[in-house]
Amino acid sequence: MTLDVPATGENMSVRRFRMLSLITTLVMAATVAACADDGAPEEAAKDQTLTVWHYERPESAMAIAWAEAIRLFKEAHPGVTVRFEQKTFEQIRQNAAMALNADDPPTVVEYNKGNSTAGLLAKQGVLTDFTGESTKRGWDRMLTPSLQTTTRYDTDGIMGSGAVYGIPNYSEFVLVYYNKDMFAKHGVAVPQTLSAFEAAMDVFVKAGITPLSVGGAEYPAQQIFYELVLSKADRAFVDAYQRYMGNVDFTGPAFQFGATTFASWVRKGYIAKDSARVKAEDMNLAFMKQRFPIVIVGSWMYGDFVRGIKDFEWGTFLFPGNRLHPGSSGNLWVVPAKAKDKSLAYDFIDITMKPEIQRLLAESGGVPVHGDASAAPTGKNTDLLAHFATIEAADGLAFYPDWPAAGYYDVLGVAIQDLINGTKKPDEVLADIAKPYHDNVVRLGK
Repeated sequence: MTLDVPATGENMSVRRFRMLSLITTLVMAATVAACADDGAPEEAAKDQTLTVWHYERPESAMAIAWAEAIRLFKEAHPGVTVRFEQKTFEQIRQNAAMALNADDPPTVVEYNKGNSTAGLLAKQGVLTDFTGESTKRGWDRMLTPSLQTTTRYDTDGIMGSGAVYGIPNYSEFVLVYYNKDMFAKHGVAVPQTLSAFEAAMDVFVKAGITPLSVGGAEYPAQQIFYELVLSKADRAFVDAYQRYMGNVDFTGPAFQFGATTFASWVRKGYIAKDSARVKAEDMNLAFMKQRFPIVIVGSWMYGDFVRGIKDFEWGTFLFPGNRLHPGSSGNLWVVPAKAKDKSLAYDFIDITMKPEIQRLLAESGGVPVHGDASAAPTGKNTDLLAHFATIEAADGLAFYPDWPAAGYYDVLGVAIQDLINGTKKPDEVLADIAKPYHDNVVRLGK
């Protein structure tokens, strides 16, 4: 900068005074500018907000691990406002398209994976494609190929290929929980085959006890039906049904066996005839209160049972005789396309993938996606991880029955309730679930 020198006619004192005044003014201006520059990022940080939505129960392994992730995020981002909003599964399932596409959506959301959920919103442009972020942060390298299936969706919203629209930080699968005390009292051994499983349930029926706690008003009954279907299926069947990689015959042996056997389980008294109106939470509580000796539900309930069951001994086993099981990566962290401060969402997701969070997840009764977390748990949790290792070794994750098409959850829900209530025969139920599936195939041009 050039300083103007006063005219030579001025005396030295005046010139010195003017020069000092000018220098002081410049210094003050520079100081103000520096303060403004230093303060700008702080003000911007104060204006930033991370809003997290998830629907896991506070007692679950996922919620415990994510609460710690939120704490670590706050430590690393002291100037950021963090808001957590607890939702329910049904709230997200029914309202996600509207809520995530709003002008001011949450920053990061737990959302269900699969064609009919994450795939549909990805296709509609509601979710952010963060393939580059996944590669940069190494999330893709943390997930096995089978777990990556649910993170990628093509332009039709079909999982398994295309861009990354979500990241899971846990895994899940469906298994059988049983009351060891009730099994011992009635002389029932852990079954190794489906026929032995039915024989075990016959023992309880003869004793006047309904064996299975079932939630027919929500997802659990669908998953029992799918377990029965999978008992007659192979990987080619799963790829055809879930990923449209072949023809699906709803009159074939797998679906026929699933529907007819499920209906027979109701007739034989394995499943209560009033279970069509029972919700998942009530189903799980009924098992915890020893009203039923068996419940078939996902690994997401494991931590709840560990912490909540105090009055009896319980254990687990995989659905007898099955190589394939309902299961996949856990639900996804997704980022709405209209979300603000997306970098904060990525920072939060990154924290949930850290080894300490993965270890906490395992210790709390969850199934981590990577790291050395399997060495951390003791007691019952080792059984859970051993079951998952068995499934992964056999390439046995078969996803969930409602995933193939948008709205299929409700279609299956009504169909399985018809089987429980006996209002329709198995062939009629299969026809009811076949039509919307094949209609979707036509829409996709597959």
